Amino acid sequence: MFSEKILALAAECEKDCREQFEYIDSIAFKNTQKVMSVFAQNRLSDRHFAPTSGYGYNDDGRDLCDKLFADAFGAEAGFARHSIINGTHALSIGLYALLRPGDTLLSVAGKPYDTLDEVIGISGKSGDGSLADFNIGYKQIDLDENGYPRLDKIKEALLQDKSIKVVFVQRSKGYSARRTLTVSDINSICDTVREYSDAYVMVDNCYGAFTEESEPYADLLVGSLIKNAGGGMAESGGYLVGTAKAVELASYRYSTVGVGLECGASLGQTKSMIKGLFYAPHTVAQAVKTAVFAARIFEKLGFTVSPKYNEKRSDIIQTFTLGSEDALVKFCLGIQAGSPVDAHVAPVPWEMPGYNDRVIMAAGAFTQGSSIELSCDGPVRPPYIAYLQGGLTYESGKYGILKAAQTVTE
Repeated sequence: MFSEKILALAAECEKDCREQFEYIDSIAFKNTQKVMSVFAQNRLSDRHFAPTSGYGYNDDGRDLCDKLFADAFGAEAGFARHSIINGTHALSIGLYALLRPGDTLLSVAGKPYDTLDEVIGISGKSGDGSLADFNIGYKQIDLDENGYPRLDKIKEALLQDKSIKVVFVQRSKGYSARRTLTVSDINSICDTVREYSDAYVMVDNCYGAFTEESEPYADLLVGSLIKNAGGGMAESGGYLVGTAKAVELASYRYSTVGVGLECGASLGQTKSMIKGLFYAPHTVAQAVKTAVFAARIFEKLGFTVSPKYNEKRSDIIQTFTLGSEDALVKFCLGIQAGSPVDAHVAPVPWEMPGYNDRVIMAAGAFTQGSSIELSCDGPVRPPYIAYLQGGLTYESGKYGILKAAQTVTE
């Protein structure tokens, strides 16, 4: 199935990665301790898995699930809902909840991920309901040349523009080549904002949860349940956790003012969401191990990778600069061939809604679009970077990486 050369290279790379793997396992255990403690303290019971329908009044399982997510992330309050479509939907809930006409949104890690362009009003048609249509301004501060937050520029912007109501931080790199922000980076941004402004700090935590021993503190910490926090068990959904005030406003945007989190039938989804939170520390560790192994093997094959296999990580994303459209397509073909679902399918670049360039995506997942399962995507534009994430198990992730390595080098 694999050439002797590829298998020998894999064995060599695993020896190189041994120290990193041990560190990743230690993080997983610490986060598992945290989650298990939260479950015990909140007296999770079988009765909390019972489904509700209709309005979902008095759904104890739904309410406890909310508290489990808030406590696991160290937040005052929060909610997780299966009916949140994806990460962009969860982020939109937060942005529309915290901003009002005349306010300004300040993004302090450069331009946010492409799918937020039309939400903010950077692109798209006037009148579609973007933030810009509601007279909400937008400004951004790029990271410095080494990928670190410009705290002095953030301070200056807050002092000069009192209309700034939300400071937005994207933890992961999106479709850029920058470094991922660490928890320490994000907390330093929060400290700066709280010293000089009453603006909310909102963090896009997609891909980052449970990769470090703690999570960033913010007014709203937002993510998708088919990424890290769902542990590969949640079939859909998203979470928003943070301060009680910000979460209450977000709940009104999620449902409606006056209802908030008091309604919403669980429809039997609570168990998979809670079970996903249970699995999350372990599953994230499997994904990070896959990324470390992939970084080492493709570095040895002569490609530029980021981060390198022995660098500190704060998310599950691994990038490979492939240099040509042909190499990018071959890489994605290999990942698809190494997937448990639709391994026979050949991904091709296409005009995907919400993106500015053609995008190629490889994803043979049990849950459609689940980024915690092994997947790979990238915009078809120079320098042709592939963005890899996921791996429910290290063993299956390794299999997919070897398929990609063999396909690219043949």
